[in-house]
Amino acid sequence: MTKTIRIGFIPLLDAALLVTARDEGFAEAEGLSLDLVREVSWANIRDKLNVGLFDAAHILTPAAIASSLGLGHVTVPMVVPVNLNLNGNAITVSRQLYDQLAASADGDLTQPAVSARALKRICEARRAKGEAPLTFAKTFPFSMHHYHLRIWMKAGGVNPEEDVRLVVIPPPLMAKSLENGHIDGFCVGAPWNALTVAGGGAVVLHLGTQIVADCPEKALGVLGAYAARRPETIAALTRALVKAGRWCSDPANRPLLARHMAHHDVLGIAPQVIETILDGLLPLGGASPAAPSSHYIRFDPGALRPEPAQADFLLGQMVDAGQTEDTPDRRDAARAVLSTASFDEACGSIGTSVGAPRLLA
Repeated sequence: MTKTIRIGFIPLLDAALLVTARDEGFAEAEGLSLDLVREVSWANIRDKLNVGLFDAAHILTPAAIASSLGLGHVTVPMVVPVNLNLNGNAITVSRQLYDQLAASADGDLTQPAVSARALKRICEARRAKGEAPLTFAKTFPFSMHHYHLRIWMKAGGVNPEEDVRLVVIPPPLMAKSLENGHIDGFCVGAPWNALTVAGGGAVVLHLGTQIVADCPEKALGVLGAYAARRPETIAALTRALVKAGRWCSDPANRPLLARHMAHHDVLGIAPQVIETILDGLLPLGGASPAAPSSHYIRFDPGALRPEPAQADFLLGQMVDAGQTEDTPDRRDAARAVLSTASFDEACGSIGTSVGAPRLLA
């Protein structure tokens, strides 16, 4: 008997394993039917998962930890039995800000530390003139988008709490917000950076992989109580997603994956744009036409195993952002969210996994 699982997702390329598991039959082979429900914001995803309207969700990995720690909302313990990807973000700025950064840079603007120092100079000049601070958007307070911006800015001496404004905007609304002048830049996942650049008024300043290597990004989020009641279901879903990860990682499957993701009920954009991103050729819109990156977004099975080191890294970013304290109890709670044991029980050995994320900026 096939079991239906209702899963919320945001229209982003890193929902690919969920779409592939459904469309390529990997879920069906495990006795599952995936009912994928498109949502507009991460707050909606979290809240509907919390109250049981979803059985599982495409979720920001830091948001799953935050929910379990009761940060920014009610305390609802979550489990991550499998990562959905590593990497996939980029920082995009308006053409006007890019030109100002280029004029202020003291070296190669493609280097995050150089652009961050240039940003510091611009922030100081605006303050001296009595102008409002620059505004950058993140997708959610507990997200690697937020932490990517902070890591980048701090590499150049920018104080994210004082020198700029950081606001929350859902991923599909980033481009319009930049186009309308409401924000000066943002960090978001694919395909929204590429689509914003295609509009002509923006430049991708840095790929996330220039700032953090092997960065935990999205995961399958499940309520702890649901996982405890239905371990066989979670194991079957984990296996289906790992099989989907192998399929998505095969370059021969990229054209078909792009068509799956381009569908109107997923991303609703041209498959050619998606395929270019999957090929690791994110269009920049600046001095360089594209940034080749073989690891811009990772779906391979080695990237899908949840790791305690990833929980440690994310908790460290939350502490740096003033969102929580670093205590033994919180470290243990964060590690308990990324369920390595559940993954290993479902999938066995998959070879070498990635280990700890690494700061590059």
